[in-house]
This record gives sequence, C-alpha cells and structure tokens, in this order.
Amino acid sequence: MLKMNIYLFVFRPLPKKTKPFLQIRRVKTVELWKYSKEPLKQPLLKKLHGHEEFSQEACMCFLAILKYMGDHPSKRYQVANKLTDQIFEAAIKTEMLRDEIYCQVIKQLTDNMNSVSTEKGWELMWLVTGCFAPSTKLLKEVTSFLRSGRSQIAQDCIQRLQKTLRNGPRKYPPHQVEVEAIQNKTTQILHEVCFPDDSNETFEIESNTRAKDLCINITNKLNLKSSEGFSLYVKMADKVMSIPEDDFVFDFLRHLIDWMPKGRPIRDGAPPQFTYQLFIMKKLWTNVVPGHDLNADLIFHYHQEKSNLLRGYHKCSREEAARLAGLIYRAEFSERKEDDLQNVSSLSGELIPADLIKSESQDDWKSAIISVYNTYSGMSQEDAKVEFLKVVYQWPTFGSAFFEVKQTTNPNYPGQITMAINKNGINLIHPQTKDILATHPFTEISNCSSGNTYFSIMIGTLLKGSKFHCETSMGCKMDDLVTSYISLLLTDMNKQHSPNT
Repeated sequence: MLKMNIYLFVFRPLPKKTKPFLQIRRVKTVELWKYSKEPLKQPLLKKLHGHEEFSQEACMCFLAILKYMGDHPSKRYQVANKLTDQIFEAAIKTEMLRDEIYCQVIKQLTDNMNSVSTEKGWELMWLVTGCFAPSTKLLKEVTSFLRSGRSQIAQDCIQRLQKTLRNGPRKYPPHQVEVEAIQNKTTQILHEVCFPDDSNETFEIESNTRAKDLCINITNKLNLKSSEGFSLYVKMADKVMSIPEDDFVFDFLRHLIDWMPKGRPIRDGAPPQFTYQLFIMKKLWTNVVPGHDLNADLIFHYHQEKSNLLRGYHKCSREEAARLAGLIYRAEFSERKEDDLQNVSSLSGELIPADLIKSESQDDWKSAIISVYNTYSGMSQEDAKVEFLKVVYQWPTFGSAFFEVKQTTNPNYPGQITMAINKNGINLIHPQTKDILATHPFTEISNCSSGNTYFSIMIGTLLKGSKFHCETSMGCKMDDLVTSYISLLLTDMNKQHSPNT
C-alpha cells in the first residue's frame, strides 16, 4: 500500500481486459491504494479509516456508480432511481460519505474515453450537486473540476452546487422525476400544479426548491397580492397532506412515496407506481377580506368556501342558503339559456348545503333560487363570486377547516362534534344545530399533540388548564394547522414589536 499526502486518485478507463493505470491529482490528506481487478475494495478517503461500516457503504456506493455508468455488469431492467438510491442514501444520512461520492464520480469521469459512460457520469454529477455539497476542503477542487468539464451539463452543475450551498442538503435521495429528467437530457423540470377552480399550470421545480419558494412563484405568476397563508398540498390515493413550507418539494414527495405501503404486488420486476397530484390552496385565512384581492377570490377563496358550504359545515338559514345558491348559479351557470332555470332543481347538490336540501321541496328551492338569480340580473360572474364571499364572510366559521371527530372529554357535548379551525382559534360545533359550543383562541392553547388516531389540546396552563381529547384519523393534519396558525401569529407579533417597523 502506498501512502501519500493526496486527497483522491483517479484512473483512466481503458479498453476491456486492460488493467487501468493511476493518475494522481493534488488535493489534500488522503491515502492511495493500488488498483486491483476488483473494483475499489477500500474507500478513497482516509477519514473513513476506522469506520468499517462507512467504508463498506463507500464501496457499495462505488459499485452502484459503476453499474449506473455501464462500467460494471448489471441487470438489464433497472427502475429509474434504484441505483441512484444506492448511491445517495448513505451519503444523505452520513456527512462524511459525501466527499467520498464526489471523489468517486470525479474518479470515473477523469480521462474517461467511453462517451456513454461519461454521459452517465455527468448525470450523476448533476444529481449529486443538487443533493449535497462537498466539504469546505474539497469544494475548491470540485468547483475547479466542474469549470474544466467539457460536458454541457457542467455549467448547470456549478449553478446547482451554489444553490445547494445556500439552501442546504437534501434529506432524501433524488426523486424519480429528477432522475428521469436528467436521463432524458433536460435540466429543467416542469411540474403541473392544480388550483381549486379546477385549472392548472406548469411551474419549474428545482432540486433545491422549497415549498414556500414555489408558493411565492405561483402567487406571483397569478398576480396575487400576497403569498401569505397559501400552502402546497399533495394528494396521493385517499391522503391529502400539506407540504411544510421549509421542506424541499422533491424531498417531501420522495418521503411520501417511501411512506406508502410496501406490500403491494410487484409486476415485471418493477415496484408499484404511486400517482399523486400537486396543488395549492389557501391554508391560513388571517387577512382575507372579500374584494381586496380579486384574483385570490376567484381562483381560491370562492371555490374553497363554496365546497365547505355545500358539505353543510356552516350554520346557514334557508334565506341565506337560497341567496347563496342564486349567486352560485349566477357565477357558474349564467351562460346557460334562461330555459335551463326551470331545471335548476336538478342542480340542487351543486347549489344548496347538503343538510338543507330536504328541508324544503324541490319546487320551493327552485322558486327561491330563481327569484335571487333574477334579483342579481346583470351581475357578472366575477362579481357574483365576490358577493358570495361577502355573505359567508359575516359568519364566525368563515375560512375554517372542518373536522368531524369523536370526543369523550366533556359530557355536556355530543359524542360526535365538528371542530372548525380558523383565525379565531379552535371552535367546537354541534354537528346538528351548527351552534358553536366553545371557541378556544390560540393564545389559550399551551400544547397540542396528535397521532394517527387522535388529537389533543391543553387549554390554559399545565397546572390550571384542562385537556380536550378527541378521536380522529386527521389528528396530524389538525396539529399542523394549529401549529401553522400559531407560528404565523407569533411572526406577526414579532414584526409589530420590532424596532425597525
């Protein structure tokens, strides 16, 4: 074994059955091993000595790199990110392996005469620069290597590395979308994002794009006045989850896929594919005033509030229901011929709250809705949506997220109640009468906890407070919403008390 004051060694791949020779590059402090017929039996970096587990991981990573680049035999069929998972998973978890991955990729790219292998190597370099940065000691050498790279991807790798240095490392290996993108020779990833009004647009998502950054990009493109309170959501199967604003979008998506049940059947050697939908909605309704931000009203507020109304969550009189139904018809069906008004009863489920449909006959509802519709004659569809919001805005449950839960804490409340979380706090609502039984402002909540089957809050102090516990499968979502409201309120309070404001 030859020991020298160098950081890494690289070899020039030669034709098959020819033993490669070593090319030494100056960097810092590492040990050099003679290359044998077996691929990399020891890691490149000296700092891994004495860490047998990490050394073995380093060698397994190198074997995966060889397979990805086509320099080592592997199965013909490979899922897009199977090998990249083997390459990056260990380094994501263990910081000392990150330099090792950079060195291994550079090792395989240096003086590589195989164009196919080189192309695959630059794909890996593109992925690694978007996952994590090298240590300060190696950064200069990696940057120098990228600047000298002849591949068209090299310049993009430099930009990705700079963003990674600013935004920090990823928590999960590259998402399948990222791997397939670079394999298809594109460094721009466009992703569809859906809106509550059933429209959608495509936006660029980079490896280092955080949820809050994408929300800002979306709201700017839609010409909204503010991105405050908006959140990205992912719908997969029957689950809908909010992406934490500081999470990398692809990290969250990757985590979600890993979290999905693994017991599904494998077909043709490939694991099951999980489809998902990415969309954006209003999450925190702290500063929403109908008419203040027209685009936000038309794309988000109206459609989200209409959905809550039709599900029967709000306490709504017959007169209010008829008025709102007439406005909905004016907003969404006014382009129909006047003759269609006679068939308005067939749209009752799209106009009237579910809990009120049977409270009146179809003819009575039709008569009331037609009367309201005619009252607003000449009103545009946009104005009808804003007017709808102005009616609902007067209710204490405006801008709420509703959850149907089971409680056993308070014997004075029904066993099944509705919890409405909004800017006022947590509201406990009778499921039949829709009366608000109690409202607990966020300032009174000292603690909350949740799990897959429950949600609990501590009201008041730990010594003089009371605990409210309920059974629900939405506990984590409720916990996230309460925590987000409290965080936003604290941020606003700090701004108000800041000497610079």
